[in-house]
Amino acid sequence: MSGHSHWAGIKHKKGLEDAKRSKIFSKLARELTVTAKEGGDPDANSKLRAVMDKAKSVNMPSDNVSRAIKRGTGEEKGQVLEEILVEAYGPGGVAVLIEGITDNKNRSMGEIRQILGKHGGKPVDGGAVQWLFERKGIITATTSLSKEEAELAAIDAGAEDVEWDEETIELQTNPAALEQLRKSAQEKEFTIESSFLGWVPKEPLEIDEKTNQQTETLFEALDEQDDVQNIYSNIK
Repeated sequence: MSGHSHWAGIKHKKGLEDAKRSKIFSKLARELTVTAKEGGDPDANSKLRAVMDKAKSVNMPSDNVSRAIKRGTGEEKGQVLEEILVEAYGPGGVAVLIEGITDNKNRSMGEIRQILGKHGGKPVDGGAVQWLFERKGIITATTSLSKEEAELAAIDAGAEDVEWDEETIELQTNPAALEQLRKSAQEKEFTIESSFLGWVPKEPLEIDEKTNQQTETLFEALDEQDDVQNIYSNIK
């Protein structure tokens, strides 16, 4: 599990089972609806653009995307949704941030706490874990450039930090500059796979194999909960 979003572990998997694909589409629809409340035009709403990029990366049907956005702008009726952020410690003292979208906050919080307790985790008061992370605009991309050329091009495009995951490069910037970085990166031979706002650990934590396996099990259980959108940890 990377130190960033559990989404990163999902988006690269090919041939998703129908049930898994349906769950991802459902979660993305909620995220589109909530984000579209700030405006349904992706050119004016960079957060919406980022979620639309996510939806495109998993081939979410355009009709589903359109309906979700219309629910957010009020053009279509839908559930009243709100965002939640749960802070917790997992096995081995791993710091965890859990983002969710729900139509029933008390129910969702209760279910998430139950999952944490079952898998060696413990929820904490607001702010106790969040300070260990920074809010960042994150872009994952591929490129035909060499690693050295890619890193120089990324910095020239405005990236504040660069990381590699095998053949995929991750560009990080401050949240307000995400859309500009996305446009600049596209002009510099980067093929954008996803762009989103996420949480990046300030000091990644080294853990042993046993703790890693326990954390994987926790994250998989959390991901099965319908209202959980993204899971972040400080694992190195």
